[in-house]
Formats: sequence, structure tokens, C-alpha cells
Amino acid sequence: MPSAPPPFPQGPFRFFALDVETANNERGSICQIGVAAVTLEGQIRTWVSYVNPETDRWTCSFVHGITDRMVQDAPKFATALAPLRRMLEGKVVWQHSSFDRTAIFAACERYGLERPEWDWQDSVRLARSTWPELKGNGGHGLASLKKYLGLQFRHHDAGEDARAAAEIVLRAELQARS
Repeated sequence: MPSAPPPFPQGPFRFFALDVETANNERGSICQIGVAAVTLEGQIRTWVSYVNPETDRWTCSFVHGITDRMVQDAPKFATALAPLRRMLEGKVVWQHSSFDRTAIFAACERYGLERPEWDWQDSVRLARSTWPELKGNGGHGLASLKKYLGLQFRHHDAGEDARAAAEIVLRAELQARS
């Protein structure tokens, strides 16, 4: 029997960052969701859940290390999405590129679910305007920003990548104030 997703951190929160990992190249094959919830004081609390994508095609395991066996008893997408709908509805949700939004939308379409009404923002765009010196010099992807900003995270883990996106937003806000 599939397990329930972990409890979501308690707020209030100023904004969220979300990241997903997929089992294969089909965007709706979400196998992990991570959310970084940023408190009013700028602290980050992370929520992560494996998701059973109900697929036999695992062509992206080499990227993130998640396998069919690891998600066998994980909640299915609709169950994992339920607490996020409640917590993120109408809130600002950052993603590092549009991949995460399109994956959530593709999974909703795959399962016949309504798309969530979140205020999607893109931390790549924010990073481009905050650190234009990275254009042509590593770029604005998570790996480049990790090195440039001295961030500590394990790339291609949804919780870690969500936390990194939240940290990028916080650092960009600090830079804008100085």
C-alpha cells in the first residue's frame, strides 16, 4: 500500500521554491518533489517526497539515482500533490527554469487533475538580471550558481535543488538591497 507524503512544514512562509525529478523524459513521470519553504525571517524549511510515477521506463536514474524500487511504496502523484495544493495555493512558487512547472502541469494532465493555481516565478531569470557577469561565463544553471555563490547542495535531489533555488532568490534580494 502506498505511503502518505510527509507532513508539510508549518508557516507562515514568505515564498516557496519547488523542484521535481522525473523517471524518464516524459515530464509527467515525476518521481520526486521537493519544496523549500522560506519563513518571514529568511530561514528555509524543506519538504521532500518520493512519488511513484507508475512507469517501467527509468531512463533518468543515472542523473538523480532514484529507481523504481525506491518509489515502490511512495505516494502516487495525486496524493503527493494534495498537501502542496493546500499550502501553495495562490502563493509565490519559484522554480529554476520552467521545467518544474511544465512537469507539474504534465503530471496533472496525465492523471486528469486540475492544474494548481500558484504564482510561478523563475529563479533563472532573476539570476540573469542579478548576476549578468555569468552570461558566457558558466551561465545561470544551478551547477554554475552553486560554484559562483558558494552554495552547498547535492544537485539532482528535488529537496536540495529547491533549497538552492530559494537560496538564489534570497541572495538576489540581498544584492538588490545593497
